[in-house]
Amino acid sequence: MTSSQVGAPEAPAVTAPGAPPPPARPLRERAWPVAVGAVAVLLALTALSLSVGAGEVGPGRVLDYLLDRGGARADSRLALVVGELRLPRTLTALLVGAALGVAGAQLQSVTRNPLAETGLLGVNAGASLGVVLGIAVLGVQTSYGYLALAFGGAVLASTLVLLIAGSRGGGSPVRLVLGGSAVGATFGGITGVIIVNSPETYDRYRIWVLGSLAGVEGWTTLGQLAPVLGAGFLLALLTTRPLTALALGDDLARGLGHRPGATRAAVAAAVTLLTASAVALAGPISFLGLLAGFLARALAGPRIGRLTLLAGLFGAAVLTGADVLARVIARPFEAPVSVIVALVGAPALIAMVRSRRSAALALGDPAAEAPPVQRAEPRPARPDPALRYGAWSLLVPRRPLLAGLGLAAALLTAVVAAAHAGQSELGLGRTFQAVFGHGERLDVLLVQRFRLGRIVAGLAAGAALGLAGCLTQTLARNRLATPELLGVNDGATAAVLISATASGTFGAWWAGPLGALAAVLVVSLVSGGLGARGYRVLVVGLAMSALASAVIQVALARRSLNSAGSLYVWTSGSLNGRDYTVATPVLVGLAVLVPTALVVARRLAVLRFDDSVAASLGVDPGRVRLACLLLAVALAGLAVGVCGPVGFVALAAPVLAARLAGPTRVPVLGSALTGALLVVLADTLGRVLIGGVEIPVGIVTTVLGGPFLLWVLLGRRQSAA
Repeated sequence: MTSSQVGAPEAPAVTAPGAPPPPARPLRERAWPVAVGAVAVLLALTALSLSVGAGEVGPGRVLDYLLDRGGARADSRLALVVGELRLPRTLTALLVGAALGVAGAQLQSVTRNPLAETGLLGVNAGASLGVVLGIAVLGVQTSYGYLALAFGGAVLASTLVLLIAGSRGGGSPVRLVLGGSAVGATFGGITGVIIVNSPETYDRYRIWVLGSLAGVEGWTTLGQLAPVLGAGFLLALLTTRPLTALALGDDLARGLGHRPGATRAAVAAAVTLLTASAVALAGPISFLGLLAGFLARALAGPRIGRLTLLAGLFGAAVLTGADVLARVIARPFEAPVSVIVALVGAPALIAMVRSRRSAALALGDPAAEAPPVQRAEPRPARPDPALRYGAWSLLVPRRPLLAGLGLAAALLTAVVAAAHAGQSELGLGRTFQAVFGHGERLDVLLVQRFRLGRIVAGLAAGAALGLAGCLTQTLARNRLATPELLGVNDGATAAVLISATASGTFGAWWAGPLGALAAVLVVSLVSGGLGARGYRVLVVGLAMSALASAVIQVALARRSLNSAGSLYVWTSGSLNGRDYTVATPVLVGLAVLVPTALVVARRLAVLRFDDSVAASLGVDPGRVRLACLLLAVALAGLAVGVCGPVGFVALAAPVLAARLAGPTRVPVLGSALTGALLVVLADTLGRVLIGGVEIPVGIVTTVLGGPFLLWVLLGRRQSAA
């Protein structure tokens, strides 16, 4: 995901033929009506929040209490309902929403990325890990304990991100993004390890992670974090002017007397204080910062001061309205506020992207703005050999061939090691013989029937993920691009869970590809086509992911503990119970899709150049992109149907394959082999790392994926590319 411009003039108005175009309306004239309207909506929602809730206390009695008319404050019941429940809860919703909105706007400005999200600094993952450790290790059961541990974990995660980003390059936007992704992934993986081994911890965690303001009772909870929120708002205010200078570029900012590194560190500190306090008070509400910042920029332009103010107002309004809906939509129970934010915010974000207002963002084409492909290495002294037979000849690329043979050998070794790993005392020699059907009958039955079925499923899923990641990264010309950007993983996961709920059985392989295809079709139709320029497709994909994630969380929260626990393991990525039956559809799909990908890869390599150059070479860029995208969606959906959403394989496999085979070719086969190797190794490690306990393969890849992301994308060779 690349940085882009965040400001531009408005879209031209439609005029009558021959009439002179009207003068453009300045952003300053447009910002104030938007701000006044936002304040009016916020006041109305505040009044509604104070008037809605448990107990027969209507707006009139609330107003009597606030104005102390007729001695209303002497009424103990009225004082409890309004003064101790509704007032603190409403004020908390306003402050938390404003904090997430301001944090989102600040983070989007400092990274120059309108899709940056407040969980980018690892805050949500750190808070979740703190709460899980408190429940599992310290036995914490109170809301105050959750608050302290969530805040401490959030601060720890963001501090690590700042240290990583500032260690080299002065905390550049790219390093902030990558450092936050890496720390968040690692912390999330550790959280998963604890949860899958403690059903009691998961039972409490699955309620907390949905986000809620129901735990805000009285003024004590809010009072504990009010100073931290105030410090975060103050720091965000002080960074407004330096951020405005930083938008002009680091060199100009230095010329104006500002220090870009210090500015980014201050913004990161402000985002940490605001987001950590919000997560501690209401749980991880991760979509709100993106929504508020995006709406503020689309409606009022890129001026940092107005953007921050409006983002705070929008965030407060959205969260307050979502909290009101959460109280009334499922009476006498409360719906999760984070789910309401996703259900309300995602359609609003999609509508905003499709409107003419989105032209004010002037977001360029990600493929056009992506950094150029890594320059090809110099040719070796010895040319690649060619095989000739009469009039036919075939060029054999030496380095990719050697890399493929090495990966195949490593994969065979990993299969033997995976077949050997287990509780039975089966020697390595007997295991090797049993793999090929030789040796004692019980050995062959154990290895080929039980262990190899799981291994084959892992090979198929890993190959599909690696190939899907290769196609997506080459298509987007971005090493961070994965099918997840289009909501494929979340759509496939939600479809599998829905099919399990409807049919009562789990494991239908067809549900994954069907959900992935449905997600991409929705994204395509809503965004105006997969060829839509700018960030429209990515924004709609993120909104689709938020909706699918809300469906997943609700499905898990409404099930019994045993059922939800087993489904959570699968949603983390697991090969437990997978066998030949599940792997066969993926193997059939690979047999069809891999040759197709090889054919498309020849034309896809041409797209590394500009579209005009590709067209001059006889390649239709639109058709090639569509074919590659459909291939990637089908492969990713098949993989999710087998083992759930295994993270980082689609990201890591193409990068490793390209390093082995060289940057001059699209590593289609190498990515498939590398993906299969990574999944088999991660599954084996998860089975043997802790005696008697199995760690799902997706959690293993997530824990190891964070350090890998830092190693590959923050290394000297990559930073120089």
